[in-house]
Amino acid sequence: MDRMKPRFDVIGQLGSMRRYARALTRDATDAEDLVHDALVRAYERRETFRQGGSLRVWLLSVLHNSFIDGVRSRRAEAARVVQSGYLSETRMEPHQDHVVRLAQVREAFLDLPEEQRSALHLVAVEGLSYQEAAYALGIPLGTLMSRIGRARASLRGMEDNAAGQPKGRLRIVGGRDERDA
Repeated sequence: MDRMKPRFDVIGQLGSMRRYARALTRDATDAEDLVHDALVRAYERRETFRQGGSLRVWLLSVLHNSFIDGVRSRRAEAARVVQSGYLSETRMEPHQDHVVRLAQVREAFLDLPEEQRSALHLVAVEGLSYQEAAYALGIPLGTLMSRIGRARASLRGMEDNAAGQPKGRLRIVGGRDERDA
């Protein structure tokens, strides 16, 4: 047995700790949580207690430091919450509109004749150059450009006829067309 070490007996100090915690927090439940946190911290750091020092003073110091750390942590969390409000968009467009719009574009794309759809897909979606797409389809470059032009015109027609949609909102990427010139 190690008789040289003094007992780390905190039971007699609980009354003082609870009163001080209640004075700091002004709430009985928060005070109990603070005392618990301080006791856990004191036990974990019991080796820092100086021999011959006042256990009561040391425990109240640990309790006070635990309270200060908690206040700082809550302030930092509140600041992060406020900052996240500045970083996030305050207003978001309804997700349903995008889903409906995407379904409309997809339906119009799938309604294109197969040769126009495949040519437009290779250039606009897969990012192939006109030359590469023509090679992949096994057609002359002029035929590819003609098919893409007709596909774009059909999609623009769908866009221009869509109720409530401004003209020219749909842009087909890949290559140049007469609207980009």
